[in-house]
Amino acid sequence: MDLNLLQRIVPLIPLFPLAGWILIGIFGRRMGHKSVGALATALVFASFAVGVFTFITAMKAPGELPARLIYFDWVAAGGLVVPIGFQIDQLSLLMVGVVSGVGALIHLYSTGYMKGDPGYPRFFSYLNLFTFFMLVLVLAENYLLMFVGWEGVGLCSYLLIGFWYTNSAPTQAGKKAFIVNRIGDAGFIIGLMLLVTSPLAVPEHGTTEGLRTLSYQPLFDNVIHLIESDPATFTATLAPLVTIITICLFFGATGKSAQLPLYTWLPDAMEGPTPVSALIHAATMVTAGVYMVARSHVLFAISPTTMAIIAIVGAVTAIFAATIALVQTDIKRVLAYSTISQLGYMFVGCGTGAFFAGIFHLMTHAFFKACLFLGAGSVIIGCHHEQDMRKMGGLRKFMPITAWTFLVATLAIAGAPGLAGFFSKDTILHEAFTLPFAAGSAGQFAGIVGYITALLTAGYMFRLYLRTFEGPYLGDEHHKPHETLPSMTGVLVVLAILSVLGGWVGFSTNYQQATPIQAYLNPVFHHGVEAAAHYLEVEEVKSPPYVYMLVSIIAFALGLFLMYTYIRQNPEIQRNLKLRYHAVYKMLWEKYRVDELYANLFTKPGTWLCGVLWKNVDEHVIDDGLVEGTGRATEWLGQAIRPMQTGFLRSYALYIVIGVAILILLASV
Repeated sequence: MDLNLLQRIVPLIPLFPLAGWILIGIFGRRMGHKSVGALATALVFASFAVGVFTFITAMKAPGELPARLIYFDWVAAGGLVVPIGFQIDQLSLLMVGVVSGVGALIHLYSTGYMKGDPGYPRFFSYLNLFTFFMLVLVLAENYLLMFVGWEGVGLCSYLLIGFWYTNSAPTQAGKKAFIVNRIGDAGFIIGLMLLVTSPLAVPEHGTTEGLRTLSYQPLFDNVIHLIESDPATFTATLAPLVTIITICLFFGATGKSAQLPLYTWLPDAMEGPTPVSALIHAATMVTAGVYMVARSHVLFAISPTTMAIIAIVGAVTAIFAATIALVQTDIKRVLAYSTISQLGYMFVGCGTGAFFAGIFHLMTHAFFKACLFLGAGSVIIGCHHEQDMRKMGGLRKFMPITAWTFLVATLAIAGAPGLAGFFSKDTILHEAFTLPFAAGSAGQFAGIVGYITALLTAGYMFRLYLRTFEGPYLGDEHHKPHETLPSMTGVLVVLAILSVLGGWVGFSTNYQQATPIQAYLNPVFHHGVEAAAHYLEVEEVKSPPYVYMLVSIIAFALGLFLMYTYIRQNPEIQRNLKLRYHAVYKMLWEKYRVDELYANLFTKPGTWLCGVLWKNVDEHVIDDGLVEGTGRATEWLGQAIRPMQTGFLRSYALYIVIGVAILILLASV
């Protein structure tokens, strides 16, 4: 492997979209819309091409990975050294492919979707900046540089969700996303502070001896060295600290990846343009939390308590969001809650120790969820900006390409055998029952909930498809739907193909052998997971996956059957169920009133407190008391001593004598 070559070309991967942001930001208004779209898209495709070349170069000698490409020291203070550098390994290369590949397709789609929008150059400059920060996040060699990308995608999500800032709803949604993510980021920052000040960050061997580090490789090597050299001491002194650190880091992930309790921003993010929803939900921001946990697997795997929390939170979030999706009527909001649910699956994989399975589902989800969101965007454009499924129906005859690609992606996310989602979801659920890293029975609980959620997923996704594309057309008869531009439908076809083929890297004819995706990611996770298993004195329960596959197929088939009966065969059942279980339906329709709960617990008291501080402290104490009071006191003092300034020498001499007398008296006391 040519490290010098990698040293030169890898920075181009994030720098291409950064250049697009700069060029379009400066010259976009003078370039014309076609040139702006072409430039932004071409630069992200260029990042993808360099990523593919890097993959080919690196995989010629996989034994030499990970490769740390250090450029210069960024922070060097107080014994802490943090460089600007990238880490090339199987995980970062996979993430680069997903981010730049799917991101480039979304850019291409956007050239048609945003056609005619007055903010066209601004949109593509933000989109390029978003891609840059996400690439920095996944390529970073250390936690601090990762945090730059982490915060950068948070900033760009605010800019893109609130893109149509002249309307109230997008601006409020952008602010909500920004604020909720800052809450999670507070936990992430605390975790990093605890980590960098702990003995874990002081490697006892290697080139950084005696210096603190936040670089992944030396830090993880040090953790493995500590647990292997003296596990008893580690358990007594450092294990509780690791648990606290990992819980803090995971709290940050619940904000970025929209898990309970910090998921509420993601459904509102649908106020942004649909390509933004696809980019955030499929390839970039929401996957950052999953990537961070997987990248930090050495820390997480040695804390059964944290692993149990991750598995349980992921499972509960998955079924919680799936139940809400069952009754929503906005096509994009159904997909938003679907994303929250699918992210829960990814955390179930990571929380049970199947980090490779979580990343595998992240990859396949990028394919079919991008296809679904962009398909929804095609529907919205074709239906003249209508998003309510109750005003759709029968679109298959008007929009055949959109309909067929949407159906393929629906089958994939629902877990149809042979499609991408079937393999990745089944891998997670199988591993949940066999891996022992989560404390107690958290893994088994997550697996059971996962199968129930799989049934619900098939149900709400087929409800979405049937309501939108089958049956009679229920929209405005004077504005017939139409198929969208080739630049949009072409992207849908590519993503649909990936939704079919992308999962086969998770299939093996011999269950005792690693699947291709597992074998590919094994070098990243194997050493840390093996060290954690040895430290915890646990081992995987070997079990053939065929039984689990059968349960997944049954869940898919049952969900499809029930929803087809519910929607197509006997619509009267739907009305009867709504009437019989009206309280349940209302609770789901109102999304469990979590937003209202947060408003009563936090927003309204916070608003009241801010009002009190503003009126009583800021205005009365600071403004009236300290600022204006100082001026008034000075004026009063001036007026008080003004009569002493008589202009007569005898008066001043008298004051001097009095002053000297006072000083003599004070000195004699």
